Amino acid sequence: MSSLPSVNWSYPTSVRFGAGRIKELPKAVKSAGMSNPLLVTDPGLAGLPMVAEAIAGLEAAGLKAAVFSDVKPNPVDSNISAGVAAYKAGGHDGVIAFGGGSGLDAGKLIAFMSGQTRPIWDFEDIGDWWTRADPAGIAPIVAVPTTAGTGSEVGRAGVVTNEATHTKKVIFHPKMLPAIVICDPELTVGMPRFITVGTGMDALAHCLEAYSAPMYHPMSEGIALEGMRLVFENLPKVAADGSDLEARGHLMSAAAMGAVAFQKGLGAIHSLSHPVGALYDTHHGMTNAVFMPYVLQFNKPAIEQKFERLAGFLGIAGGYQGVLDAILKLREDLGVPHTLAGLNVDDSKRDLIAEMAIVDPTAGGNPVPLTKEGALEIFDKAQQGTV
Repeated sequence: MSSLPSVNWSYPTSVRFGAGRIKELPKAVKSAGMSNPLLVTDPGLAGLPMVAEAIAGLEAAGLKAAVFSDVKPNPVDSNISAGVAAYKAGGHDGVIAFGGGSGLDAGKLIAFMSGQTRPIWDFEDIGDWWTRADPAGIAPIVAVPTTAGTGSEVGRAGVVTNEATHTKKVIFHPKMLPAIVICDPELTVGMPRFITVGTGMDALAHCLEAYSAPMYHPMSEGIALEGMRLVFENLPKVAADGSDLEARGHLMSAAAMGAVAFQKGLGAIHSLSHPVGALYDTHHGMTNAVFMPYVLQFNKPAIEQKFERLAGFLGIAGGYQGVLDAILKLREDLGVPHTLAGLNVDDSKRDLIAEMAIVDPTAGGNPVPLTKEGALEIFDKAQQGTV
């Protein structure tokens, strides 16, 4: 019997958390002002009972609804364009972003672009570019995560790959934050182990990099600490027993916490993972997991003292080295590849990856300034397995 509570949160948006809360989707949709939503998800989820049941529930409540699922695991700009076309053709008045990171990001971006006249790249997360958008043209969003990793359900941005340049771009606007989020851990129970591990390690990477980032943001730093504790304690449990609903719930919380925390910044784990994912179509969370120890070693001069506090909070002996060893053991126990070769990533594009990494918007949050030479050093060690 799970002791997981059913609660409502209002931070950073309205979150309805608890087992079985998916039944409240029709009410949430109406509360967000929709009568004819477009449910955006990925092809793998589109044929599963959870999506059919969600649509049936909406229709039973007198709502019209349609499904759009032409979304790649790493969404590309043509997915967003096709989704906007479907949104307009169906006369929809809002979006239900339903799924893991790809469905959530694609849904949010479709809602964002549904009323814009400029190209999506004009709204990249650079300076005040977000002010170029027409806020009245952004459709309301209800988010329903079915994984516990990206935390995109509580984020104000979406990641999309530019097909022409093979680069991942972050598109940002405050109104991209979903109006209502339904976090129902029952939706994550059927996740394959690989996805469970990859998304859980993604949540850890978000918290870890947010904690390490040099920006002054003590609220995010505190959230990152608790998020890491939840991942360390619960990811091994769900990897061993996917039906552990309580542990699934704690991981959903950790995922949302990571996305809130990384307002403080991300770093080289993500700035290297983004080009690798764009060029090799690897799983984002698993790519983060592979890069994690190599980036920590690169950042050691800047984070070693801070990791004494982290080790104490997590109950790990040995300060920085103890945390690093715990991460290496967690990776090994979960079956995370130790090198990039385990993700079928070779070194033929190492220069390009390094060049893309240093201009990735997440690179600026790395505690040690990331140069091309530094990016190459990390990449090579991740190829060789040299921690």
